[in-house]
Amino acid sequence: MSKERARRRAERAAAAARSAQVRAVRLRRAARRRALLGRLRRLVPFPVRHRRQGGVLARRRRAQNGGVFLVFLAVQCLAWLLCSTWTARLAVFGLSIFLVPVVVTLAFDRRS
Repeated sequence: MSKERARRRAERAAAAARSAQVRAVRLRRAARRRALLGRLRRLVPFPVRHRRQGGVLARRRRAQNGGVFLVFLAVQCLAWLLCSTWTARLAVFGLSIFLVPVVVTLAFDRRS
C-alpha cells in the first residue's frame, strides 16, 4: 500500500511541477507583454477611453437621442423622395437643423 501511495504522490508532484512550469511560462510572457506595452505607452500617447455611463437617466437620454436621430433621418429621407429639386431638399435640411433643438427642448424638457 505504501508503494502505491508513494507512486501517487510522485505523480501529483510531477503534475504540480508541470503546472508550475506552465504557470511560470505564462507569467514570464505576461511580464514581457506588460513591459512592452509600458514602453509603447511611454512612446505613443494612447487616447483616454471613457466608459459610458450606465445609469437609468443616461440610458433614457441615449434612447431619446437615438429616437431624435431616427426621426431626423426619416424626415430627410422623405424630403429626398418627395421633393424633386435640390433647393427644396436643402431647405428641408436647413429647417430640420434649426428645428431639432426646439423640438428636443419641447418634447423632452431639456431646458438646462
